Amino acid sequence: MFQSDHTNSDSLLLMVAGAKGAVASTLAVALAALRRNPASVLPSLTTGHMCAALGPVQATWLVGWDTSAESYTAAIKRHGVLPDAIWQPHSEDLDQIPVIKAPGSGTDLKGQVDQLSRDINEFKSRHHGARAVFINLLPAAAYQDLNACQDLSQLFAEADVSILPDLAYTLAAIKSGVPVVNFTPNPVEIPVVLDAAVKNGLPIAGRDGKTGQTYLKVVLASALKARNLLVDGWYSLNILGNADGANLMDPEKAAGKLRNKTKLLDDILGYEVGKQYGAPTHKVHIDYYPPRGDAKEAWDAIDFKGLFGLPMSIRLNLLGRDSILAAPLVLDLARWAAALHLAGRSGPIPELGFYFKKPVGDDPPLTFQEQVNSLAQLERECTAGDTEK
Repeated sequence: MFQSDHTNSDSLLLMVAGAKGAVASTLAVALAALRRNPASVLPSLTTGHMCAALGPVQATWLVGWDTSAESYTAAIKRHGVLPDAIWQPHSEDLDQIPVIKAPGSGTDLKGQVDQLSRDINEFKSRHHGARAVFINLLPAAAYQDLNACQDLSQLFAEADVSILPDLAYTLAAIKSGVPVVNFTPNPVEIPVVLDAAVKNGLPIAGRDGKTGQTYLKVVLASALKARNLLVDGWYSLNILGNADGANLMDPEKAAGKLRNKTKLLDDILGYEVGKQYGAPTHKVHIDYYPPRGDAKEAWDAIDFKGLFGLPMSIRLNLLGRDSILAAPLVLDLARWAAALHLAGRSGPIPELGFYFKKPVGDDPPLTFQEQVNSLAQLERECTAGDTEK
């Protein structure tokens, strides 16, 4: 049975750029599993208990765009994230997921926005009034400074869509009345885009999903700050062998992610780590190591000082699964975006800093406790919005 036979106004429709990537395909399997065995997925969500006005979590569907023409199950096999026993029972449903060919780089930004807007309208028409959210899961891109653009006309003239394809999807979503979640490190939240989101009454959440090492860094840094223990240096190494790891071997594409990972620590602590040495002593490295696949490994060496300036240290070794950690957060963020849209919020949502390395918006919460508190306040806001409606 096609997805459109199930959807209604209590459904949530995720429109994903990079729909056959490792994270998106893991999410697709999770959504299929939700419908057959909710207990296998719901405990991994932070929003499973909330957003009642959105309808049941199980009524969530995925569509999107990708450069690959392979079947959905072939993409799942290629990524190797999930054992066959987990995804194969859902193979028929997975191969029915509508995925449109991504726009070619030969089309300019305005042309791509127009094409993607038509795609979005087609997705909407096939899904009977479901609440739609756009999810950006494209690979890390090189930096393009577009902050000086005064309006969309200037943006269309100056943006190089071959460098930042994310921009076309984001603008098409906003043009089509769809909230945006930017899980990538790519800076699509330039002023003219944020202005358009506000003008169209749409929330935009981002940037750079915080899944494993950086999540624990926030927790530990917050704990050290609370005890007034001075962080003298922090060395972080990531090794991963998936497509994301290969892509990040390009220094221009890795720069944004490394910058997000690095600046976060100084923001939490309120001082520059290593200032006393005349150079930063917070180091972050990413290495592509194919044998690891999606099962990444992260090492942290943390040097800090206590009473009388005496040195101490912590060693942390995380053996994580990149897409397994990311996929539930993507679903959580989609539900937040839909709930905030329903509650009348628009523009950047800094209160969602819990989920991001570089939360966009004014005065985002920095420490772990501040981020948890902000989520609680945001939930109350969404609940109040539901009650009023």
